[in-house]
Amino acid sequence: MTGYLLRRAGQIVLTLFLIVTFAFFLVQAQPGDYASFYALNPDLPYEVREQIRASFGLDKPLWQQYLIHLRNTFTGNFGVSFGHFPRPVMDVLWERVPRTAVLFLTATVASFYMGFFLGKAIAWRRGSALEYAATISGATLFTAFTPAFALMMIWIFAFRLGWFPVGKFLDPLVWRSADVSANYVFGFMLVSAALFSVFAFAVPLALRRSGRVRLRAAAAPVILAGAVVVALAWGFSGIGGLALDILKHMVLPIVTLTLISFAGTMLLTRNSMLETVREDYIMAARAKGLPENVVRDRHAARNALLPVVTSLVYSLIFAIDGSVIIEGVFSWPGTGMTLLQAVRTEDLPLVLGAMLFIGLFSLLAHVIVDILYVYLDPRIRYQ
Repeated sequence: MTGYLLRRAGQIVLTLFLIVTFAFFLVQAQPGDYASFYALNPDLPYEVREQIRASFGLDKPLWQQYLIHLRNTFTGNFGVSFGHFPRPVMDVLWERVPRTAVLFLTATVASFYMGFFLGKAIAWRRGSALEYAATISGATLFTAFTPAFALMMIWIFAFRLGWFPVGKFLDPLVWRSADVSANYVFGFMLVSAALFSVFAFAVPLALRRSGRVRLRAAAAPVILAGAVVVALAWGFSGIGGLALDILKHMVLPIVTLTLISFAGTMLLTRNSMLETVREDYIMAARAKGLPENVVRDRHAARNALLPVVTSLVYSLIFAIDGSVIIEGVFSWPGTGMTLLQAVRTEDLPLVLGAMLFIGLFSLLAHVIVDILYVYLDPRIRYQ
């Protein structure tokens, strides 16, 4: 495994070099540059526009710009964003990436669990009313036009019912008297949510390994107590109302993404389960007299999990760059909207930094899939 990971690390470095090269020349192939954005102003003289080009290094030859960009990229210096001057590119990305990651990771995990359990149930009960209802509703949501469906969710739950905000990241009226910034509150929420996620994962695992039924039954109350502790921490820290405002703005985008995405996991799990239940080891498990839920969960569903996990990890790749539509409809200031705005204004450092980040995230996702295969299927070994 160590040798395999070292080879993959070398492949990642080479692939990143190709991504940086192709992205640079692809963006440079666009007509004009960042200074052309100011050409729309008739009061700006030609000499001033040339000074702007020179100040951003756009007056140098293309090959020289490429070498400078290559040197800066592999030394960790992504430059200064033209559109967010004088903020560095990494500063902008570190602000926007967590917002997109939280939104899409939450929706992806929720749609995975919803789709996996539904797919497992309808594959085990073929021909039932549950199968027809879940398949029809899931396929309808999966093929829905995303912008129209998102606007419909806003119209129903924001305009008509008034349960949630229309969009954006926060309500300015709530934050006008706040003593802390939105980034501070959001960072505190991320840290507490990460600690709670580790706690919620570790408790059932530890209780399951104990082998005692009474202890395993206590997993849900312990996790609920952890959620209460997080809520109390938000309240006593003085950011409870501000955190609640951000959460209210997150609900509609997450629910919309979950409803659109769960059908893909459900149908994939169903098809994989239908292939698995025909195997001989399923017949052998039933011949041993094992309960149906044990045969379904420990034998059929576990072996059907490989393509589902692959689809889950690969879907996380599009959580960073495929978020333009949802973030645009809900006015969510994340990576998708930032990248779109950077492309429109030809903010070269920010575009290249975002594309490099997306490429690195994609390559790491492929490595994670390969490692997960080893643990999910003991027959798989890398030499």
